Amino acid sequence: MTVLILGGTSQARRLAEALAGTNAIVSLAGATRAPDPLPLSTRVGGFGGKQGFQEYLERHSISAVLDATHPFADRITTRTAQICSQVNMPYLQLLRPGWSAEPGDNWIEIHSEQDAVDHVPIGSAVFLGTGRQTLDRFANLKGRELICRQIDPPNDPFPFSGGRFLVGRPPFSVEDEVLLFSELGIDYLIVKNAGGAASRTKLTAANHLGIPVLMIARPPRGNWQIVETVDAALKWVRAL
Repeated sequence: MTVLILGGTSQARRLAEALAGTNAIVSLAGATRAPDPLPLSTRVGGFGGKQGFQEYLERHSISAVLDATHPFADRITTRTAQICSQVNMPYLQLLRPGWSAEPGDNWIEIHSEQDAVDHVPIGSAVFLGTGRQTLDRFANLKGRELICRQIDPPNDPFPFSGGRFLVGRPPFSVEDEVLLFSELGIDYLIVKNAGGAASRTKLTAANHLGIPVLMIARPPRGNWQIVETVDAALKWVRAL
């Protein structure tokens, strides 16, 4: 039996570590140039669309797909679930729980990046913890200073005026984030509700500093099988 793990999250890494020594394969999209090595056979890059993915499943005799991609990788997840359903292949999404506001948090839920303009005054310094993939969606935030953090040094300049990149590799402690936000004079933090303990530190830092957070709501959940923990995903694999 060969399980294909669609990775890119800390949960996918934990799955890989637990399944070390098996025939499982991890697939990474390639968003990070030099990801830390995994204890399983690893491929990097896209599949070439629906047909390419189907051909990969056949060529490598994949028995099941465990989707542990980012909670906002909804297009990849939907396509994968549909293909697996069509070929009658077991499919499971590991979707970690989203964040919930805690005492002292000042969160404003928005449903898209473009909605931020309605809540961030001109002249504000904004920290974007949303990644570079959707950066172009903030182009309407003219007159604000935008700082986008990413893991790898950028290949291209910031896509519009008024912004800059900040390179940094996680994990970041609460103390690190408090110091950074203070030094940068951040007025607003914008993040996707990705969930996860490791990346919550920026939210805790914003709480300590009284910084409002614009929280981008998650895409709707699919109607396929979903679990929220690594243990539950491993149980599913072992039951195949």
